[in-house]
Amino acid sequence: MKPIKSIVLAGSKGIGKGIADNLKTISKEIISLSSNDLDTSNITSVENFIKKHVSADVLVLNTGGPPMLDFYEITNEKWVKYFNQLFLSFCIILRDLKVNDNGYIFLISSYHIREINPKLILSNSLRVGFWSVLKSLTEKFSKKNVTTINIAPGPVDTQRFRDLNSDLKKVEAKLPLGRLGTVDEIGKLVSLIVKNDIKYVNGTTIFFDG
Repeated sequence: MKPIKSIVLAGSKGIGKGIADNLKTISKEIISLSSNDLDTSNITSVENFIKKHVSADVLVLNTGGPPMLDFYEITNEKWVKYFNQLFLSFCIILRDLKVNDNGYIFLISSYHIREINPKLILSNSLRVGFWSVLKSLTEKFSKKNVTTINIAPGPVDTQRFRDLNSDLKKVEAKLPLGRLGTVDEIGKLVSLIVKNDIKYVNGTTIFFDG
């Protein structure tokens, strides 16, 4: 396989780090960005990022999630902040950063786009919205043999999941495997697809939920 350049947003911890660590085994160059390097809620930060990084072979669109809030608790300011973080910033990156021919675009969303949690309205609505954008562009990207895949993690052992679930044992008891998924497992899935040049899984969502 030819050397590749990979860009992983929010790649310093959690799922992003799991993906970045596994892509290191096949990437000649990997850019793993923390929120200090790129704040996707800040459009100026996004525009500066695009000036520095104009292309990639593998692009992983990943970001932290909003807080759990009732619909009537969400202020205008929060709508704007998370619209920028989960939707507009990704649209700008998708528009202005070139993904090279034969490349890959991975979106890391959430299984809550299918199993709706009413306390995660910000996350649900904006992640579904951006996936609709990316899916709409699948045919266009496919003409360059660029593959688009949405990975929707479920109960995966991250700090965010622990923050949202106070009783992990109760959660695990309900899962078929009796345990949470790991960030390394998601990382292995992404690197397996890229390393083996799997192209026919395209324009689809993989629910990584056990």
